[in-house]
Amino acid sequence: MLQTTIRTTTRCTGIGLHSGKQVGLTLRPATEDTGILFSVRNGAGSAFLTPTPELVVSTGLATTLGNGSESVSTVEHLMAAVRGMGIDNILIDVDGRELPIMDGSAAPFVYLLKQAGLRTLNKPRKALAVKKAVTFEKDGKYVKAMPYDGLIIDYTIEFAHPVIGRQRLEVEITPECFAAEVAKARTFGFLREVEYLHANGLALGGSLDNAVVLDEYAVLNSEGLRYEDEFVRHKLLDFIGDIAVLNRPLLGRFEVFASGHELNNMFLRHLVANASECLEEVVGVLPVPKREEVELDMLEPMAVPA
Repeated sequence: MLQTTIRTTTRCTGIGLHSGKQVGLTLRPATEDTGILFSVRNGAGSAFLTPTPELVVSTGLATTLGNGSESVSTVEHLMAAVRGMGIDNILIDVDGRELPIMDGSAAPFVYLLKQAGLRTLNKPRKALAVKKAVTFEKDGKYVKAMPYDGLIIDYTIEFAHPVIGRQRLEVEITPECFAAEVAKARTFGFLREVEYLHANGLALGGSLDNAVVLDEYAVLNSEGLRYEDEFVRHKLLDFIGDIAVLNRPLLGRFEVFASGHELNNMFLRHLVANASECLEEVVGVLPVPKREEVELDMLEPMAVPA
């Protein structure tokens, strides 16, 4: 299979999770072997950041990339959309140091990518594949990886809350599956944590418009949940975005328990540090060989959630 990029440039604006200020985002086509490339604009000009596990400098509230002089935060939902929709190369222009949180899911980014369409390039797709079983565990939480010619994620969460409890979801990621079953799941948090963050000048853009918020007993959002198991679906979405910092598709079967941004990144760093034993490069692979490939611009357009 050949590499892909988007066909046309597309733009949006939204509120930044950290600052609470309006930020701009532009997605542009990119050439072969570019991967996912961020162009971070500030008053002094632009800086380019190519994601790697080592460039993840913070995992509090969201995933932040940085190179010592420039940074960009809340990248995981857009990166999940890019990878989930089968896009290899894209230039992401950010006006500021964070991406817009939108509705707290990846659905608005999927909408933008569908509007931009898909273009096939002239080089074979390059991916990294897990070639032996790997387990990374810390404090009872873990990520297990096994060889598989595609991407399957089996994710389990467990929270001592009556609405959440223990939830498990296993999905094989294709553009169809990502758009329909994963992308619309929103980030979530607890009211006591939101109040603490706001009181300390943090997460100023967080609200019921871009997160599922729970008190001790119930969901506070008037519209309720988009899925009964929206919580585990969003954690699975985050995992897809976090493994995208390898900057090429990662193939394998992953069993994940109670992980988060920090452990996801620690797992990736472990894979990279042991790449000769754990990973192999594959060229020209299909994203999921056993299912019919669906072009991005063949998928039915999705409305951006309110």
